Amino acid sequence: MTNEEILSAHGPRESMEYDVVIVGGGPAGLSTAIRLKQLAAQHAKEVSVVVLEKGSEPGAHILSGAIMDPKALTELFPDWKERGAPLNQPVTGDAMVFLSEKSSFRTPNLFLPKCFQNHGNYIVSLGNVTRWLAEQAEALGVEIFPGFPAAEVLYNDNGSVKGVATGNMGVGKDHELTGDFQLGMELHAKYTVFAEGARGSLGRQLIARFKLDEGCDPQTYGLGVKELWEIDPARHQPGFVLHTAGWPMDSDTYGGAFLYHAEDNKVSLGFITGLDYSNPYLSPFEEFQRWKTHPNIRWYLEGDESKGIKPAKRIGYGARAITAGGLLSLPKTVFPGGALVGCEAGYLNVSRIKGSHAAIKTGMLAAEAAFDAIAAGRQHDELTAYPKAFEESWLYTELNKARNFKAWFKKGLTTATLMNGIEQFVLKGSIPWTLHRDKPDHAFLKPAAECKPIAYPKPDGKLTFDRLSSVFISNTNHAENQPAHLTLKDASVPVAINLAKYAGPEQRYCPAGVYEFVPDEAKGGNAQRLQINAQNCVHCKTCDIKDPTQNIVWIPPEGGGGPNYSGM
Repeated sequence: MTNEEILSAHGPRESMEYDVVIVGGGPAGLSTAIRLKQLAAQHAKEVSVVVLEKGSEPGAHILSGAIMDPKALTELFPDWKERGAPLNQPVTGDAMVFLSEKSSFRTPNLFLPKCFQNHGNYIVSLGNVTRWLAEQAEALGVEIFPGFPAAEVLYNDNGSVKGVATGNMGVGKDHELTGDFQLGMELHAKYTVFAEGARGSLGRQLIARFKLDEGCDPQTYGLGVKELWEIDPARHQPGFVLHTAGWPMDSDTYGGAFLYHAEDNKVSLGFITGLDYSNPYLSPFEEFQRWKTHPNIRWYLEGDESKGIKPAKRIGYGARAITAGGLLSLPKTVFPGGALVGCEAGYLNVSRIKGSHAAIKTGMLAAEAAFDAIAAGRQHDELTAYPKAFEESWLYTELNKARNFKAWFKKGLTTATLMNGIEQFVLKGSIPWTLHRDKPDHAFLKPAAECKPIAYPKPDGKLTFDRLSSVFISNTNHAENQPAHLTLKDASVPVAINLAKYAGPEQRYCPAGVYEFVPDEAKGGNAQRLQINAQNCVHCKTCDIKDPTQNIVWIPPEGGGGPNYSGM
């Protein structure tokens, strides 16, 4: 049954009314909710706020490096330390290292641009920070519904956003209703704030419907793949931050890696691959595994029996796409009845590899605009005060200084390093020129016939791993008997075009082993078909971004499905 048929037979859906509905329980959404309640308390007004979170709990789907700039958090909660916010490990040192296959060169700290300096910042688990923010929100009276993904945007007769509907529960793989069927619910609001993170499924629809990206550069993304390790105390340097560029990427492919020494002998290792890469044989997951074999990195992970140093243990894995277009790719963030905040809009500062402070700040700015509008008796109009406040904020100044950072890398690593150094170190962000992009990431992929295959070494199970064992420690789970949340517009395209022309890139760009080409027994011979292992999906959204034919569409699965990150 289609959703329309289900509604016709079992509707109408129950509805609930709120002043503000927030889609997404990450830092941006929760900060929006918190600021609304703070303002309501200050002005002795009642403002009803609800947050919908698709994960099983706030923080379950949150993945980031993460180094956190506490600037915005301090504005939200000046007493965050006294409240017990989990920012426990201050950064104690920075290193920027350029790698070749066997050697390395460390940039003298004297020449480190300000965007790579982290004094005053903290190494955190952003998932734990999100759980803490959820506690603060609930203490202020915010309603949080975990395990309830928003699946549909609702509109008023005049075209303004009315609210959202949650997904139906208990629909089988065959799209027929099971005994556990439960109709979704409608949540109506004066204003609806969308905070789904990078490449949000509803945000993507809103951007298209209201033409919010008209006049903007196409958004560009990176795929971040991360592992959490526990290492021997003898090789742990609490607060030390290491960033690398160069190997194993070639000079024409954007990418970089990090190794952050968190508290309790934990280190976060991650690799970011720009999704505007051109070679369909490239695998971001395998590039990350290969990076760990560099002498500078493996030293932290391998044991040394002669010195009594124990091998490190991998305890977590995850992957997530991040926005990287910055200010030039930022869409219009308001439309009748709602707003986009955080990475939903694309506020991440790619030069600093930081987005949590931007998420918190934009959530606060949107909340302030919404509160003033509600207090004035308005609803379902444009919160124009929000983008205006952003343009007058420190965040706009920060993003404006970094506006060319990613674009320079299309001219190669050497040129990008030189020009970003000049812009950030010499000109200190006062840049007289602007570089523009004119193509989305998927359009950069070249036919396989024009590219060289990449031979990746087999995983050793100690330092390097395969996808399935990695997904296992992400605690990913989806109810088996539900429609696939990875949908194809045309089922013939993967074989007829993606496999034939691009050598099936989905089996390489996916970091979770969701896509694989297998023999098509029904057709026989050498025929292939695309098998979608949707239960492996870690919700990174890479397929939705990088599919060369834009034939794959990611939609929210049944409530609570997906990864369940711990300490990530």
